[in-house]
Amino acid sequence: MSDQGNNNQNISCNPFAALFSSLADAKQFASGQKPPQSSAEPPLDDSGESQSESENSVSDSVDDNDDSVAEISRSFRSRQELCEQLNVNHMIQRIFLITLDNSDPSLRGGNGIPPRCVYLEEMAADLDGQDWLDMDNIEQALFNRLLLLEPGNHLIYMTSCSTVNLSADRDAGEKCAIPYLFACYQRAKEEVTKVPEKLLSFAVRCKNLTVSNTRTVLLTPEIYISQNIYEQLLDLLLDGFSGVRTFEEVIVPVLDIFQGRGHTVLVEHIQPKDPANGLQYQKTLLGAVLSISCLLKTPGIVEGHGYFLNPSRSSAQETKVQEANIHQFMGQFHDKLHQVLKNLLQRSGETRHLLLSWLGNCLQANAGRAKIWANQMPEIFFQMYASDAFFLNLGAALLKLCQPFCRPRSPKLLTFNPTYCALKDLSEEERHNRNVHAKGLDKETCLIPVPPQQLVESAQSYSLLTENLILTQLTMHLGFHRLHEQMVKMNQSLHRLQVTWQEAQRTANPMSEQFLEQFERLMIVYLSTKAATTQPAMLQCCLNLQASMAALLVQLGMGNQGPEHVALNFPLPSLQNTMLCYIPEFFAENLGDFFIFLRRFADDVLETSAESLEQILSFITVFMGNVERMKNPHLRAKLAEVLEAVMPHMEPVAPGAAQPIVFQRERVFCSYRHAPQLAEALITVFVDIEFTGDPHQFEQKFNYRRPMYPILKYMWSKDSYRESIKHLADYASENLEAMNPPLFLRFLNLLMNDAIFLLDEAIQYLSKIKILQLERDRGEWDSLPPDARREKESSLQMFGQLGRFHNIMSNETIGTLAFLTSEIKGIFVHPFLAERIISMLNYFLQHLVGPKMGALKVKDFSEFDFKPQQLVSDICTIYLNLGDEENFCATVPKDGRSYSPTLFSQTVRVLKKINKPGNMIVAFGLLADKIKSHADRQQQEEETYSDAPDEFLDPIMSTLMLDPVLLPSSNVTVDRSTIARHLLSDQTDPFNRSPLTMDQIRPNEELKQRILQWLDKHKQESLHSLK
Repeated sequence: MSDQGNNNQNISCNPFAALFSSLADAKQFASGQKPPQSSAEPPLDDSGESQSESENSVSDSVDDNDDSVAEISRSFRSRQELCEQLNVNHMIQRIFLITLDNSDPSLRGGNGIPPRCVYLEEMAADLDGQDWLDMDNIEQALFNRLLLLEPGNHLIYMTSCSTVNLSADRDAGEKCAIPYLFACYQRAKEEVTKVPEKLLSFAVRCKNLTVSNTRTVLLTPEIYISQNIYEQLLDLLLDGFSGVRTFEEVIVPVLDIFQGRGHTVLVEHIQPKDPANGLQYQKTLLGAVLSISCLLKTPGIVEGHGYFLNPSRSSAQETKVQEANIHQFMGQFHDKLHQVLKNLLQRSGETRHLLLSWLGNCLQANAGRAKIWANQMPEIFFQMYASDAFFLNLGAALLKLCQPFCRPRSPKLLTFNPTYCALKDLSEEERHNRNVHAKGLDKETCLIPVPPQQLVESAQSYSLLTENLILTQLTMHLGFHRLHEQMVKMNQSLHRLQVTWQEAQRTANPMSEQFLEQFERLMIVYLSTKAATTQPAMLQCCLNLQASMAALLVQLGMGNQGPEHVALNFPLPSLQNTMLCYIPEFFAENLGDFFIFLRRFADDVLETSAESLEQILSFITVFMGNVERMKNPHLRAKLAEVLEAVMPHMEPVAPGAAQPIVFQRERVFCSYRHAPQLAEALITVFVDIEFTGDPHQFEQKFNYRRPMYPILKYMWSKDSYRESIKHLADYASENLEAMNPPLFLRFLNLLMNDAIFLLDEAIQYLSKIKILQLERDRGEWDSLPPDARREKESSLQMFGQLGRFHNIMSNETIGTLAFLTSEIKGIFVHPFLAERIISMLNYFLQHLVGPKMGALKVKDFSEFDFKPQQLVSDICTIYLNLGDEENFCATVPKDGRSYSPTLFSQTVRVLKKINKPGNMIVAFGLLADKIKSHADRQQQEEETYSDAPDEFLDPIMSTLMLDPVLLPSSNVTVDRSTIARHLLSDQTDPFNRSPLTMDQIRPNEELKQRILQWLDKHKQESLHSLK
């Protein structure tokens, strides 16, 4: 095509041709006026003009534009006016990165035009051909731009250069309203400093337009779908001083302003759009401030996170310094938050009501955070509820509000009125007048049910102390508990990832780099969470609160409703008109959860809190073993875990690790004046969790009892506790046939039940593990299909986990029996228990030292916590502890299933092999000989009694009855020792399941005399035969 043809086509496409009366006029004007184009003009790069070129472009852009001057000058009164219009259009494009011109980029001049703009297609269509922006349409254009959901989808090239320019794409395609307007404001400011005088007023108007639109965005955030406007504003604030000033240097003065004069504005503008949606509270002004944290903004996304980067390449000292810096800032931040809330509460009654209503509604809308399903469905969780950071900061501020009365013996504490939690169906006016702003508490399960005859005596109005305490406890329940659970899970996952990565490195697995990356990402999350949750001042405030809560609950547990604290004494008085029926269970759960958290992640705090620990011990003593004051057996079992958390450490530390300081904890435990009652409470809850009514009670009880074993071991090492346990054993020995079996007798019975089950299960799992390991090592898995191989690997992993758990627990149970039998003997050698413990010990020895021990030789015992040497040693210790009792030695050979003289000689051989002390080996050898002599004598007697009549034999054990008793409901006769053992676990008649206790059975004297006569007769016959 000729140059003239190209020129005509350009003019026909040029939108400014519309300014002429006809296209012919435009062409005629162009043919006579178009200036020649220099071929020597250098090409523009993709970024468009530099800022230094911008000023020149204002006057040059008309001259440099291919057809503009020639085509439209006759429609304007002067060339100067045309110049001005085009320069305004270009300036608007540079500031707002928007355009109405979608023509061929090659038709535009390069100077003064940004490389990318968002094309406002709908507006261009509405303007019917006008493709330039001016001061008349810019406001509408900017509004349209802000409403675009995906502006990046509307980007066009503004110059002929089509090189990829990510920076230009990012700037023009910014989706978030506040950052976009801020960038426009910055560009407008720059234009103000560069444009000539005649365009200055236009640049200023553009700058003002960004400000006015920002105000509109903040006032009507609901228009901007899927955007958190307040969070954008906060992020902009934080980014603005990044690297120039520290966070606290900027945010603390802002909070100071709020504290001084922003209370009215703050309270009036914190109401969410949807009060029933928990997440909406985070999107309010106060919610945006409460969300400031080192926790990840978007769960699982570590990119862009500014804390604990490259943790595996950072030294412990570097990590510690960064954590300390976070703690320092968060401490100042929490102080300011506290001051803001305190000032608001101290303002007018209406201001206080608005704030407390906001808190109450917020907590109710976020109540689902505590549901089990919420943690299992994170996608839904994060769309419905406020973040962990929000609740952690809110909790820290509320904790500070509670500090004036958070002293264990504070008289103010006793003014707390629990009936607040029983109120329901209150109108908003009643809530305002009675100071009741927390909602839904009447649906919470309380420590005990309300007694049938007890009426709720609610107050006309509740104190701010009562509201503070309840709102704080509810916030901790919804926030801190979830973070604690997350940290425990992350800790476990980090350990598994580390083991997997090390194994992958050892085997040169190409996945090792991927495992390392997963470990790094999770470590960032873990360290950030730990830094957020272990801020020292927050922990101290929480410690003060929980210790005070423990003291308050003890006072309520004693029935004290007076103005002064009462000393704790036992036995506890009976409960009358108790307030415990109005205390939600989460009060006790929060207390327990916090101290378990301290043990795991901030153990040093416990050592500096002697007075607080005393309050916790008293709380545990009163509630752990007392179903009248705490009905839920699961919650009482958790108190055992709390007791383990606060007691001095006993477990060995890793090589090179610092030994924890436990002096203060040791002092508190040893001087605790209610030690006997604490020991009894522990044994009581050990027994009570056998029957919780839960369908999973059998599996649960082992997890609940896990922390009880180390506590018992520690107690046994201290005189005051050991003597109280021995006292319980003596009482049990003296009352074996009481209507209700004594506590210690039931405890020993359950302890042996557990030992038998756990070690037997462990043996079964180890046998399965060995078979699978042999198959794998022989290469049998190599020929299997992938699915079958994965199934084998999964089975090995599952059996390993189950075997490890059962080994750990069986080690604890056998170890507990070993130290108990060192000083408690009478009850163990009584016929009620002797046969059971002997059959258990012999059965285990048979597997550990007999011919069956080969089935347990798995690879790497330590991987499964299998400690056969320790088990053999503990079993032998139990034998030696009880071996001085003749009736015990005489009972050993009666175990027809596992006992044999060979078994004991094999045990002596193993003791030598594992290098046990010589005196132990000698003593066990002598005991074996002593038992063998009893076995020989009994064998002769059995031959004599082999023809005993069936009516003389126990119907359950098939052994000769020596003390026959009659069961009242079934009218069946059994041996006394047999029914006594049965009733320890099940208080029913074994023949018809009717309720039965030991005091109901009656001796069958007539049958007993016949058995004795028969025995005497056979003895006489035996003597005659010997002669």
